Amino acid sequence: MKTDYKPIKPMKEIPDQLRKLRRQFLRYQQAEIVYSLSHKKLLELASDAGAIYRFDSTVLINREIFDAYLERFHEPARKITVEEVEDE
Repeated sequence: MKTDYKPIKPMKEIPDQLRKLRRQFLRYQQAEIVYSLSHKKLLELASDAGAIYRFDSTVLINREIFDAYLERFHEPARKITVEEVEDE
């Protein structure tokens, strides 16, 4: 019985591959999937963030700008007390 194993890639190649997968600019359809937002809400937030690039008939969203804008809405973790758990 012969088994063919794929060679293990060097660990330094993996981050390079991940970088290729994480694009800097996304089209609306891609961004809707990545951020799990509706088209209308994505358009509103990306416009407010100033992350939209338009040229010819192509519209792109800059992920770095959009991610930084979304971080403004991050809520810090809060401690839940026993009373709150019992009330639910």
